[in-house]
Amino acid sequence: MDDRYAAPGIFATALDQLHELVAKEVGSTDFGSDDYLPGLRVLLQSMDYDPRFSERGRHYAWGTVVGVLGGRARAIRSMAEHPGFDRHAIPSPVVITGLPRTGTTALHKLMAVDQRFQGLQTWLLDSPMPRPPRETWTDYPAFHRTAATLEARFRAAPKKRAAHNMAAEEVDECCLVLRQGFVSNLWTVGWSAATYDAWWQCQSEESSYRHYYRCLQLIGSTEPDKRWLLKNPGHIENLDLLFAVFPDAKVIQTHRDPARAVPSLCSLLMPLHPIVEEGRYEQRAHNMLAREVAKWANALRKAQRVREAHPGQVLDLVHADLHRDPMAVVERIYGFIGEDLRPEARAAMLQRIADDPERQHGTHDYDIADFGMTEAEIRERFGDYTSRFDLAPKGPATAGGPK
Repeated sequence: MDDRYAAPGIFATALDQLHELVAKEVGSTDFGSDDYLPGLRVLLQSMDYDPRFSERGRHYAWGTVVGVLGGRARAIRSMAEHPGFDRHAIPSPVVITGLPRTGTTALHKLMAVDQRFQGLQTWLLDSPMPRPPRETWTDYPAFHRTAATLEARFRAAPKKRAAHNMAAEEVDECCLVLRQGFVSNLWTVGWSAATYDAWWQCQSEESSYRHYYRCLQLIGSTEPDKRWLLKNPGHIENLDLLFAVFPDAKVIQTHRDPARAVPSLCSLLMPLHPIVEEGRYEQRAHNMLAREVAKWANALRKAQRVREAHPGQVLDLVHADLHRDPMAVVERIYGFIGEDLRPEARAAMLQRIADDPERQHGTHDYDIADFGMTEAEIRERFGDYTSRFDLAPKGPATAGGPK
């Protein structure tokens, strides 16, 4: 382990140490508006109280916090280095959202092969800057830093690659830059964080969305007229904030039986827990599913109210349709967003479908019995959602399919 990321004895008293470490690494003491500080303080306090970290886990968690604060500092530094980056608005982005594990990733990466879109590549989420030409990416230390971090993560928990592969050069989720505001659901899933979670559920992510918007302006400043293609399941809980920053957004909401989607999410999140924490695995798995079911059921109800105020701006898609006939789904989307599907984009999408990269690293296997709830109990928490979109299972559960 790099000694620079050795965890402090007490996290809550290490706020100054954290900033000094990041400032030295980034070469800047400017972290932007201080609206991120309340969340960061609560997170550090929670890290002392909630998890039973292993020694390795303490260093991992600390390194994660250092990395995210470093990403924020790099974004702010780059904004200062590129005056005028924010002179262009972001018109009518295409935004994919929905419950996690409902095909959002597969759809996002499929559409991203159309070169008329621009997206958030993973390495630029870690180090926001004006997106350089594709052929130069490997010249940037930030690119190699992200690639090395991902490889280390998958070595530590190999099952995560089959469940949700990530690559430095591919498009990724908006939540990875939203969490730089330290008001984020992501801080509740990597290790036990009940006190942070209780605080987070009472907060607004408005300041995080403002930072996110400016990061998009920064990253896209080299091609300001290129349409954005974005993806983040977490937007479903914050559609009001999404439409506040993107009033003319075209939103694609994906749907799947929550009794399949939410346990799949938990099985994606849990493999790292034995590395980070000691003991209580079964308890944490049960707590996680109960928490995620409640969170996402509430998110869908909140989203439905917001949708009613934005008629014509949300397209509903069912996971099974994407799995059965992805190109038919893509054609529906292009009609909805007012774009033509050009031959070269169609050919590239058909090639990706044939290559089936989502399955190159094996299948994602899980058993709902490991999480302490039945499918019927999960569906009950979602009210009429399953019947409203005809999501009831037509056969036995399968672990594969679009992510």
